[in-house]
This record gives sequence, structure tokens and C-alpha cells, in this order.
Amino acid sequence: MHIHILGICGTFMGSLAQLAKAAGHSVSGCDANVYPPMSTQLEKAGIVLVEGFDPEQLQPAPDLIVVGNALSRGNPCVEAMLDQRLPYISGPQWLGETILQHKHVLSVAGTHGKTSTSSMLVKILDSAGLEPGFLIGGVPQDTGQSARLSNSDYFVVEADEYDSAFFDKRSKFVHYHSDTLVINNLEFDHADIFDDLAAIQKQFHHCVRTVPSTGTVIYPGGNKNISAVIDQGCWSQQQPFGEHRDWHYKLLAADGSQFEIVQGAERALVNWQQTGLHNVSNGLAAVIAAYQVGVSLEQACAGLSNFVGVKRRMELIYQDSRVSVYDDFAHHPTAIKTTIAGLRAKVGADRIIAVIEPRSATMRLGIHKDNLSASVAEANQVLWYQNPRINWDINAVAEACPVPAQATESIDNLLALTTAAVSADTHIVIMSNGGFEGFHRRLTECLEAGS
Repeated sequence: MHIHILGICGTFMGSLAQLAKAAGHSVSGCDANVYPPMSTQLEKAGIVLVEGFDPEQLQPAPDLIVVGNALSRGNPCVEAMLDQRLPYISGPQWLGETILQHKHVLSVAGTHGKTSTSSMLVKILDSAGLEPGFLIGGVPQDTGQSARLSNSDYFVVEADEYDSAFFDKRSKFVHYHSDTLVINNLEFDHADIFDDLAAIQKQFHHCVRTVPSTGTVIYPGGNKNISAVIDQGCWSQQQPFGEHRDWHYKLLAADGSQFEIVQGAERALVNWQQTGLHNVSNGLAAVIAAYQVGVSLEQACAGLSNFVGVKRRMELIYQDSRVSVYDDFAHHPTAIKTTIAGLRAKVGADRIIAVIEPRSATMRLGIHKDNLSASVAEANQVLWYQNPRINWDINAVAEACPVPAQATESIDNLLALTTAAVSADTHIVIMSNGGFEGFHRRLTECLEAGS
């Protein structure tokens, strides 16, 4: 079957394309913006990429068009598809019906940490010899790929609450029919499609409703936003975790690099490269999920200890005698705060510079702007980039920061400010959920030239 994917370079759709290719289909796709790491993965997989949305690419007609949720009415390919009555489907529906139908599905949902937790879970299951298939909205450094098809009975999927397509406004995760469902946390996000927190909770409850009675919902106990979802009705097994619960963790290092996971009378050690309490919690959730499919606590913790990490999640991209540079995906005040706090716990009194592009749809709408200033309190200096799509004043956020901060509309100026701020024992964390106009590459080139 020839499958053509509209919006193929998004993290979800690009991963889907790789699964379709591995399943034996002829796969092509198009997108407006093509950049690594997804474009590199697709080309390596032998998937034909078309730049732009010229409807001529639909001739001869593919057997099926998979439509990404970034596509909307008015797009030339969408209009041609509808006018010619070509068969089409959303990505999540295709995944659920074609790949997941006969698997034990382990889904990881929540506002933050989905990619990291999914990657941790894959690492644990691989270490136990289960070799699950997976689709993750990022690239785990342990596997080097964002998606894998396998003969395993298990499949790990990052379960996003964003909508499925312009013709299907249900959240993606409703299509997955999870057997093991992790809900890491729940906050207001995606303000471009959700009016308020209650609207998001409604979609999460739709997801909970799809878990069978023999399945398990795993979540942090005491999280009021998640509890409100569970209280609407849950017909599955429940496994809350956290302080005073059967499953919890005990820190052995303040930065989270070493801890014990405790389950009743059992306990096992995790000694890994990650830092931050958010990652400790993610790791605990992954261990509990693996336990549901027969992986022992000791075996799960041994696998987790060898977890390398995920590209663009505090990924170290440059280091010399004076400075370390990290690439991070954080695009929500909570994620920014926990990421910087994790780095602070790791580096102690060293200098931390946060370079932040508020780029997500919710950020561009200014929904979280009142919480941004407080989120960077543990940095030494913050540089904000006001990209052209932001129509609110980031200068006000910079002025309200509890640490020295500046905002700029120029990438060149941002580069100059960043390099000028470097001194001995400096850590620069770049936060954006996009390409940041090549800032990462330009910064590392400047640092290399000056080293």
C-alpha cells in the first residue's frame, strides 16, 4: 500500500511514517519545514520527502493519506484530497487500528515528561529482553530512533492529549486503547485548542475510560488535577505512587542522580546520568509500568541505571574547559523550573545561563507569561528571545525576573549576549521546542572558534 503523510516532519507523524515503512508499506510525505533530527531519520529510512503542499504530489493518488493535526482546511493538499474524495485517516487512528490492535499497549500521558518516561520504559523493557515496539515524540539516545516495529507483544507509546486531526478533535490517546496507562502530571496547556483545565481533564477521562478492567492506571497520588479525573470514574486497576504510598522513592543524592525505588518491603537502587526530581518521578512511573508486564523491581532499576537520555532533553551538545551547553525542550513554566532546578542541584554554585524561546502555541498566546519570571529563579542569568510570532511583550517578563534578565528580538543580538556572558564554570541551557532559527549551531560554532 502506498501511504502519503501530510505533515510528515512532526515528531509524531515522522515516527508514524517509520512504523508504516517497517510494516512493509511504500511511504512518502510532505511538510513545510524540514529539519533534523526527524528529516535525517526519514531519509535514512528511505522515505521520500516533498517540500511544501503542492497538490500535484497526490498524483497518482496514494492508496491512503494520513493527515497530521497541523494541517487544516485551506491547505492545498487537504483541499485536493477532499475534492477528489481520496481515502484519508488521522495518524492516531491509523496507529491504533493498524499497529496497536493486538498489542499490550503501555501509554505514557501527562503535561510533562511523556517523552522521557516513554524512553525510560523502553530502556527497561529492552533490558528485560522484551524488545517492545514504540513510538515516542523524541529520539531516545539509547535506541537512536523515535519509533520501532517489533514482534513483541508489547508496544510503548507517548500518549499526547493534543487533537488528532482537523476532522477529529478527540485527543490522540483516545485511539490507543491502553492496557497500562501512566499519567505523570496534569496542568493547563495547549491553550490553542483547550479552553481551560476542565476541558483537558475531560479528554484524560475519555482516555481512562478506554483502559480495560484488567488494565492499570498509574499516577502520582495526591495530584489534585489527576485525582479529579480518576474521581469521574475509573473501572481499571489503580496504582498511585509517591510519599506514603506502596510505591515511592528515597533520594540518596540531592540532585536525583542516585535513589532507591521502594515497593512494599522491596527496594532497589538506581544510579544514573539523569538529574532532577522530575526525572526521579518519571523513572519511578516507568518502573511501575514495567512491573505490570512482569519485570521485577531489581531488573527494572538495573535497566534504568543504564538509561542514557533523550535528544533535546538536557542533551549536552557542547563542552570545553569553561562552558557546557545543553539543549532542552522545556516550553512550559513548570518544565522550565524543574529543569533549571535539576541542573542547579547537579552543578552547585556554578553559573547557569538560561536562553529561552517561548515558542509553543500556548506560549505564543501569552497564557503562561505571568508565571515565566518565577520559573527561572535558580538561574544566574536569563536571556529571552521574542520571535516574530509572539505578539506580547517579553521585556515585561524579563523585568520581573528575580535574576538578571534581558529580552531581544534579534538572534544575532541573542548570540552576542550569550557569548559575552560566558565565564569560568558556566552552564548554558537552551530551551525551545523548535529549531530556534539555528541558534544552537551558531552558538556552538562561536564557542568552538573562541576556545
